[in-house]
Amino acid sequence: MEKPSNLLLKLSRRLFENPDKQEQFIDALINPQPFNPAILWCQNKPDILPFAVELPTNWQPNFVDRLLLGEKPGKHPLHQQGYFYCLDFSSVFAASVLLTIPQPVGLVFDMCASPGGKSVFAWKALQPELLISNEVIGKRLGMLISNLKRCDISPCTVVNRDSSIFAENLHLSSNLVMVDAPCTGQSLLAKGEKAPGCFHPTAINKSANRQKRIIANSAQLVAPQGYLAYMTCTYSAEENEQVCEWFLSKFPQFQAVRVSYLDEYQSHLSNIPSYRIFPQDRLGAGAFTVLFQNTEVGKAQEVDLDALSGVWMNTNRRGAENTENF
Repeated sequence: MEKPSNLLLKLSRRLFENPDKQEQFIDALINPQPFNPAILWCQNKPDILPFAVELPTNWQPNFVDRLLLGEKPGKHPLHQQGYFYCLDFSSVFAASVLLTIPQPVGLVFDMCASPGGKSVFAWKALQPELLISNEVIGKRLGMLISNLKRCDISPCTVVNRDSSIFAENLHLSSNLVMVDAPCTGQSLLAKGEKAPGCFHPTAINKSANRQKRIIANSAQLVAPQGYLAYMTCTYSAEENEQVCEWFLSKFPQFQAVRVSYLDEYQSHLSNIPSYRIFPQDRLGAGAFTVLFQNTEVGKAQEVDLDALSGVWMNTNRRGAENTENF
């Protein structure tokens, strides 16, 4: 058995008081095991499913299936035809907070969208009048656009700007803003991937500061009575519960929403309604999720896409206009 690093040992002790839980957590990271694949049906399910599926959880929407180990949905012809999107079941857990949002929904803004799974989930679950998917990292745009087009996600606009730009130009406009925040990616280890330096305090603090900046900017977009969903795929409390507690102290008009069907996953590291799964739970590599609501009263501001032509950016064709619309 591989020996855990001192930083991993320290993290496990901060996360769990129980030594057995510490050991289970560490083992899940240094001896990663495969997780059940999951698919999100973008089109209606066929009458006869092409895959063997697990029994659904109580928070799993009917448009998602968790498949048996060994299934290879990404190689099926229906995948290329856009019938479904493949995603980690941890992402389904994180996005499941969206299922509590009442409809109809006007504008959904996905602040950190690539590769597109949360955007697809929100589009399917809420059927918004418009979905805007933003990705600030240029080299990640191609995958986002490809996935949204393949799955026929429409109406949708892909944009490529820093969150501060939207805070200035889309103030109080969005019924839902999603922040699947960039993080240290500690859960990559549970999938057998590399995440160098992910447990180092410097990396964690740098990530947490970036997350605070993004969530603060994102809050400016949320319309009165609208929602802000914050999610990560990392374990450190500094990037999760502590970011949320900081956010509520800076933006008292927001309150965390209890999601009753996730009660059993309530984080033991915070008193605010916030939810976690860990890799030893065997549902996925790990996720943290919380849903905030803007308690202010009023109407959403109208979004004039034409007036924002200086903000929006073409994402796949040179010489085209400033937006990529589907």
